[in-house]
Amino acid sequence: MSNKTKALAAGEAHVHTYLGTPTDLKKDAVETISAGLRTVLADVFALYIKTKNFHWHMSGRHFRDFHVLLDEQSDQIFAMTDPLAERARKLGGTTLHSIGEISRLTKVADNDALYVTPEDMLAELREDNLALTGRLRAVHAICDDGGDVATASLLEVWIDETERRTWFLFESTRPAFGGND
Repeated sequence: MSNKTKALAAGEAHVHTYLGTPTDLKKDAVETISAGLRTVLADVFALYIKTKNFHWHMSGRHFRDFHVLLDEQSDQIFAMTDPLAERARKLGGTTLHSIGEISRLTKVADNDALYVTPEDMLAELREDNLALTGRLRAVHAICDDGGDVATASLLEVWIDETERRTWFLFESTRPAFGGND
């Protein structure tokens, strides 16, 4: 056994000893579900920052409506963070440790442009929320496979909230009443 393998095994034993939480879920389910929750949490943090970025840099004739919409949505997104992290810990898993880990795990693309039109902001957030819904559903399926109904139940609420944000962003970006382009 290599020194690196020994160190990794010792680290895992240390985590289990000091951070492990009793659960009736199987060890592989805890690891898989916790890993899924970490990636979703990374996406949620990245989406929160992006939503706040667009909230802070909103402009134009619908400024107030869009500014308020994004403020409400960012609050809702941020409210997911602690329950996501604590759920992984309740299972005996670990959660995010750093901004670097968020950066490595997230699938939400940054937007560092100095100026983005309000329509492009909303469209980009709409697509990010739609993609997050898919990732939440994927973790839900992992929970189903592992018999974790409590995490699945939380995910169902967040899927509904994310679909609502997507809907509001979609309606706000329609080019004309009733158009679905």
